[in-house]
Amino acid sequence: MKLTMTRRLAMAAMIAAGSVAATASFADGHAVQLRMSTSGSETDARSVAMADVFGPAVSGFASYEPSYNATLFAQGTELEAISRGNLEMAITSAQELAQFFPEFSIFATGYVHQDAAHQVRVFNDPLMVPFKTKVEGELGVKLLSVMYLGKRHVNLRQSREELDVQTPADLAGVNLRMPGTDAWQFLGAALGAAPTPMAFSEVYTGLATGAVDGQDNPMPTVVDKKFYEVTKQIALTSHLVDLNYIAISKAVWDGMTAEQQVGVQAAADAAAAVGRLRQLDMEAGLTAFLEENGVEVYSPDLDAFRTHVQAQYVGSEFAASWPEGVLDQINALGN
Repeated sequence: MKLTMTRRLAMAAMIAAGSVAATASFADGHAVQLRMSTSGSETDARSVAMADVFGPAVSGFASYEPSYNATLFAQGTELEAISRGNLEMAITSAQELAQFFPEFSIFATGYVHQDAAHQVRVFNDPLMVPFKTKVEGELGVKLLSVMYLGKRHVNLRQSREELDVQTPADLAGVNLRMPGTDAWQFLGAALGAAPTPMAFSEVYTGLATGAVDGQDNPMPTVVDKKFYEVTKQIALTSHLVDLNYIAISKAVWDGMTAEQQVGVQAAADAAAAVGRLRQLDMEAGLTAFLEENGVEVYSPDLDAFRTHVQAQYVGSEFAASWPEGVLDQINALGN
């Protein structure tokens, strides 16, 4: 399914891109190379937002060169590439950052973020300053903006007649593909499943061959990557309101003029806003499409999942790494 803009999104993109272009026009003519690596496809909402909004907005002083499907750098290696000076930009995750800074696992914990608006409030709150400063100082990566990826759900090969998922106990023995980082694997186990590490690019084949029983992703990703062709059900666990960060090399950032920095920051914020609206629109309308394609979509016992998942983090090594009081601050920013 090709992503298309509604009139509302198109207007938002035009306004955002126009305002950023006006800011960027004050920059001098120095060309800045911005190669961006992502594991997402060219039609992924994040990729489209960056191409439609970010790229045009910085075109007056920078060359935006995206690379999709992890063809430039393998998923999970982008941050190291930026740190080494081999890459300028990436779309990264809290789980990947937690490999370097365990405290970032708080942003990848099940049922912590409430919705897309809550993500933005958290990212822009002073509580994030120590996190951002540490990434810049120790890894050489600057986090520009937060992108809404969507609510992640459990998506399985088995039909509901074969496996009806109502509580975490129903996922016992289910080989659920999760990315290979410790934070992701812990979340998979907290859901009650047997987490199986697998590269994102291999998931479709893994589902088709039965190498894994299922995967967890937002519904727009299920559609974009055509996982619905090789699965039969989605249990709406909503276990993670998932996010990505638009990341840039701190060295490249420091080499820009002040005007260029303002332009890049505004472009990133505009792309994140448009991508967020697109994801929310798509999430609202994809159930019918998936059901038309033979995927049963239903709601399990969310209280059972929430209680079980959060209990797994109590006393864990991940919770031990969280700065004191930060979880309370995050909760206070909720609805």
